[in-house]
Amino acid sequence: MLYGICNLSIIPLRIEPDDTTEMVSQILFGEYFKVLEKRKNWSKIRLAFDNYEGWIDNKQYEEINEELYFEINTSKKVISGEVIDFATDERHNFFTIPIGSNLPFYNNGKLKINKTLFNYEGLTISNNLPKEQLIEMAYKFINTPYLWGGKTPFGIDCSGFTQLVYKLCGYNLLRDASQQATQGDVLSFIEESEPGDLAFFDNSEGEITHVGIILKDNHIIHAHGKVRIDRLDHSGIFNIDSQRHSHKLRVIKKII
Repeated sequence: MLYGICNLSIIPLRIEPDDTTEMVSQILFGEYFKVLEKRKNWSKIRLAFDNYEGWIDNKQYEEINEELYFEINTSKKVISGEVIDFATDERHNFFTIPIGSNLPFYNNGKLKINKTLFNYEGLTISNNLPKEQLIEMAYKFINTPYLWGGKTPFGIDCSGFTQLVYKLCGYNLLRDASQQATQGDVLSFIEESEPGDLAFFDNSEGEITHVGIILKDNHIIHAHGKVRIDRLDHSGIFNIDSQRHSHKLRVIKKII
């Protein structure tokens, strides 16, 4: 088995080994993975964080050995907490660090990928935060443009948004909305929910295709065109701009 780690700011994870195919997700700086199949120009990988699979360009990651992969996987998790910041290596090269990036072996402003040492002086998060801080984190992404497969403040999709907000507070969600809907406990009514719980929405075929984070007073924050706040009722999401329902409610889940 081969292993790898992302040593760039953001790289696309694609559905097929071709630059023109769908981007299903993104890999952030410091995220590590198993290499399931390696071809001349592309590798099929499985992320350690959520077991999500896809193809990445061989020029956009660094190989690590098995020992280092498991050492990173069992070490204390530290992630970047600044919306955007940078790290520098020993040759003073700049590396952009988006929020939610992994900082392997972080200690006193330094982190390490293979034999390369980086300096990073931005905000870090290393502990589980109280549930009420999910909302504070979610507000950081207000007006982030919607991007299919996106996971950053420069573009994000609905489940990338919920996954990243939960990650920043120390909790693991799976990648897609339909996968996240398998986690947690079902709530029967909106009135049973509290800020930070997740609401899921389905399409006309009954497939779960959307997710958002419940706020107080029957509101929801979600990525639809941009990260925005709308009304939530028993029918679904009522868009305050179009004055109509945009998504049909399927289920509410309490994750934490």
